[in-house]
Amino acid sequence: FDLEEAAKHGRPIPPRARRVRIHIDREFFVVEVDHMRGREILALAGKNPPENFTLHQAKPKSMPVKIGLDEVVSFRDPGIERFLTLPRDQTEGLAPTRRQFSLPAEDECFLDGSGMPWEAVLEAAPGGGTPVKRVVIHGVPVHAGYNHSLVSLYFKIEGLYPDTQIDMAYVFPALARADGQTINNLAVEEFDGKTWQRWSRHRTDANPWRPGLDSIETHFTFVGEWFRHEFTKR
Repeated sequence: FDLEEAAKHGRPIPPRARRVRIHIDREFFVVEVDHMRGREILALAGKNPPENFTLHQAKPKSMPVKIGLDEVVSFRDPGIERFLTLPRDQTEGLAPTRRQFSLPAEDECFLDGSGMPWEAVLEAAPGGGTPVKRVVIHGVPVHAGYNHSLVSLYFKIEGLYPDTQIDMAYVFPALARADGQTINNLAVEEFDGKTWQRWSRHRTDANPWRPGLDSIETHFTFVGEWFRHEFTKR
């Protein structure tokens, strides 16, 4: 029984299923158990020793969740789409620490609980104007089908945020579809010594920014839908 297909269509694994197909990074594996610990999933994917890696579980339309090494994952829980791995020395071992401005408490709570390293970076504006605020999130899993499974992502934070919307998103390294199809409405922007890929996607009158409700968390989820939508549009 294919976990990823079941998650996409909202189906549970039937009781009679004895073999389960799971998606880890860009590979598929068939197991004959209905649960595994985090370290066992990492070992199955050849990530040895497991202590040198972190594991994230992705579900449709939600942020990937970090799985502990000894945490039990039941494949019979609905909605498990795939798993993503990340070398630990790219996260905890070298966790970025720049906190150059403060965010609303709910944003910091979301970011701290995401399991992904994040930074709040002030960049001097040309001509000595108001510094540009950026929230940078590292080790972000993206939808299958791109040339990278993990990226860094940043948002520009406007001076009147959270009453003012977050717009667009910036990605490093640049994403491309593995099937060679073109992604529209992309541009580039230099920041932090890197060339970032700007995804020019905007809210509409039917889906406006909602002060008091929208936040970094909802925009992060919104961006995940952009990545997913690339493979559903006609």
